[in-house]
Amino acid sequence: MTDVPDFQKGLPFDGTSGLLPAIAQDSVTGRVLMMAWMDQQAWQETLSSGAAVYFSRSRGKLWRKGETSGHRQQVKEIRVDCDADSILLKVEQTGAACHEGYASCFFRSIDEDGAATITDDRLVDPAQVYGSKK
Repeated sequence: MTDVPDFQKGLPFDGTSGLLPAIAQDSVTGRVLMMAWMDQQAWQETLSSGAAVYFSRSRGKLWRKGETSGHRQQVKEIRVDCDADSILLKVEQTGAACHEGYASCFFRSIDEDGAATITDDRLVDPAQVYGSKK
């Protein structure tokens, strides 16, 4: 029998980056929507608010999913892996999960030769949601 981590003491955010991978999965279909990072503050805010909050490595700050786009994630269930170093959020997604306008960030299929094919329909035009990045 393996030891059960004491989750009241928290997750091991004190690693080299202070971040843990967080996977968002549709709570109804099971489809993987996206992968992001959480730090201790994002974890605590997610627990207290019930909405997905991540740490944006590119911005260097908390990222409250949907704060710009309105495409929010309501957390329905949280799981952690056996080592307590990866987080799974089962969410109810409003709008597109992907900043490129797709339901999932995993909208490309890679064939055996390594070629990528877009396999999903785009739900929204990112320029209309986020504005032009010129």
